[in-house]
Amino acid sequence: MDLLANYDWSLVWEHRSELLHGLLTALEVAAVALVISTAVGLLLALARMGKPPLSWLAVIYINVFRGVPALVSVIWVYFGLSLIIGISFSVFQAGVIALVLLYSAFIAEIYRSALGAIPRGQREAGLALGIHPVRVFARVILPQATKIAIPNIGSMFIGMVKDTSTFTVIGLLEVVRVTQNLNSTTFQPFVLYTAAAALYVMAAFGIDLLFRTIEKLLATPPSGRVARAISRRRRKRLEAVMLRLDSASGRT
Repeated sequence: MDLLANYDWSLVWEHRSELLHGLLTALEVAAVALVISTAVGLLLALARMGKPPLSWLAVIYINVFRGVPALVSVIWVYFGLSLIIGISFSVFQAGVIALVLLYSAFIAEIYRSALGAIPRGQREAGLALGIHPVRVFARVILPQATKIAIPNIGSMFIGMVKDTSTFTVIGLLEVVRVTQNLNSTTFQPFVLYTAAAALYVMAAFGIDLLFRTIEKLLATPPSGRVARAISRRRRKRLEAVMLRLDSASGRT
């Protein structure tokens, strides 16, 4: 009991704004990186599924950056790449680039697996109908592959948020950096780092819920209350358009 009395849990509430701001910073960096990583990962997946030498280059990139720790990646970007190309990155920019370098490699493999799961006959059928290959990919193949990839992309997003904790080395003011600053004045590491861990866990639950909702929205037929509500709205709009078309044809 004496040991527990030494823990001042009121510090968590007193410094809630700083901790939440740190979490928001981590989410912002991860969200921007996720969007870019998804686009780059898709291109890498297509390159790997293509012909040499492009496929070889994609394989090398994917295997290299899947093995690089986030800490090393951000140091390369902030202290190395910035000097090589002569551009001074902000800590936010360096964090985004570091995550993109890493997670585009993982997402490339996710998309490669998802694209491989789509039957080849669908592409062949689209081409047989005279549809341009790019339109077949964009309208038929990619949407189905994205549905398959969404759960794993959500897991990647959770990983991105957690990996921002290593960006304290460049001074990014995210959860761990805020916790370190508070601990230097309060000397309550157990309390503050437990609070930081709780924030990461809550963020993981929130992200999981978000991507499960997206997965249900993309399902065919859609599932879940939100998805069904959106489907009803779309159906009502379609019915309204059809009624207007019928009335217009009746007048003519």
